[in-house]
Amino acid sequence: MRDWERGYVQVYTGDGKGKTTAAFGLALRAAGAGLRVFIAQFVKGMEYSELRALERFEEIEVRRYGRDCFIQREPEQADIEAARAGLAEAREELLSGRWDLVILDEANIATYFELFAAEELLAVIEEKPEGVELVITGRRADPRVIEVADLVTEMREVKHYYERGVPARKGIES
Repeated sequence: MRDWERGYVQVYTGDGKGKTTAAFGLALRAAGAGLRVFIAQFVKGMEYSELRALERFEEIEVRRYGRDCFIQREPEQADIEAARAGLAEAREELLSGRWDLVILDEANIATYFELFAAEELLAVIEEKPEGVELVITGRRADPRVIEVADLVTEMREVKHYYERGVPARKGIES
């Protein structure tokens, strides 16, 4: 179904809002073109509206490897185990030949919090088959991940209504 032979490595990072949203938007675009999409979501374990929306697309499969959002606390051993198992499973899916686009959502922040090593993520990138597009999201991307990527977008926060006490709104932020 694709009209391209080479898949690239894209990284969406930075402290601004929109990294996961951009990656999921790409997943919708890909599904609309008949491409098969695998999304591995690290760190996040809460329910988000976009996950329910993605269930409507048979071309998109989402697997989650986070228990809850531990960003407000130190990661526990169970968080580390879930992320490491998830990276191993995501690697298998990347290499399986079943997917045109693979998204490792929040993999950058997972390396920052040492849920798995940046070297492990770099090894997955190195193994990426030629025809698969790989997207890696999350704040604080390791400089080596940025170096090997073909496209890097940094979301930079200029202003955010959270600063005025506005909580996450269903359908917009959650």
